[in-house]
Amino acid sequence: MIIIPEYLAIHEPDEKLLDIINNKVFHDTVLYEKQSDFHNISVVQNEIGRFLHYKDTYQAGFIDTPVYKGNLPYINYFTIPYLINPDVKNILLIGFGTGKIVNDWEKLFENIASIDVVDIEENIFDIAEKYFNFKKSDKINYILQDGIVYLRENKKKYDLIVVDTATDDGIDERFLSNEYLKLINKSLTPEGIFVSNMCSSADFTHKDNTFLRSILELYHSFFKNTLIFKGNESDRIYYKAFFDIDVRVIDITNVILISSNKKMTLSNDYSGYETLKINIEAYIKDLQNLI
Repeated sequence: MIIIPEYLAIHEPDEKLLDIINNKVFHDTVLYEKQSDFHNISVVQNEIGRFLHYKDTYQAGFIDTPVYKGNLPYINYFTIPYLINPDVKNILLIGFGTGKIVNDWEKLFENIASIDVVDIEENIFDIAEKYFNFKKSDKINYILQDGIVYLRENKKKYDLIVVDTATDDGIDERFLSNEYLKLINKSLTPEGIFVSNMCSSADFTHKDNTFLRSILELYHSFFKNTLIFKGNESDRIYYKAFFDIDVRVIDITNVILISSNKKMTLSNDYSGYETLKINIEAYIKDLQNLI
């Protein structure tokens, strides 16, 4: 079963702003196109930037506008574990995208030994290298496999696991199961950090936001500590860069969960982010005080 983000919205959008979005036309130039076993893949260039396109949605890419230049902004939350443990050595990433986050981690974490990337799309590494300036290295290992299957078979322990598996259709319910979180825990070191990209209505405290509450209850049953980041900064950049709108229009936002069985404290030393050109302070402000 797939969780469709649009079905999680609680509030109706402003019709005038919705019309701006619906009537926006992007002038895509197709740089690459291929039908794989899992996706209708294309790489497109338009006035906003360059993007990896699966079916009907931009899955990953680079924004290049006066407002913002960089990765799709929700990806930047995946660098926050550096502020918790800068000594991460072994990383597992499930869901590759353009690979920029992998290269960012290589710049941030000085003692990285390995980054294992699991993805079911066999073409994605070559696409990332050719069209998105991804830099391969001896520390990066690519594993062509379903993420759940990999976790079941995995014997390795990771200091950091990041899962970003939303597809063009939505979130696979398998990534909301007890089995899945047991497998994540099995693959983490005792002080390991787990980062997951989810979504929800932007109204976190509304009585009808049962989906978010169920996710938090599930995570709290498997991890002693979870930091919850609401995608305010990433939404601000997205709507401004793509539509020149200064507010969130659709009542859906990214929910970035950072979990561990150890207490997590965020350092206020942001000097490592200078080379990444990420204003990480803006993303840190999205930390929510939810029980």
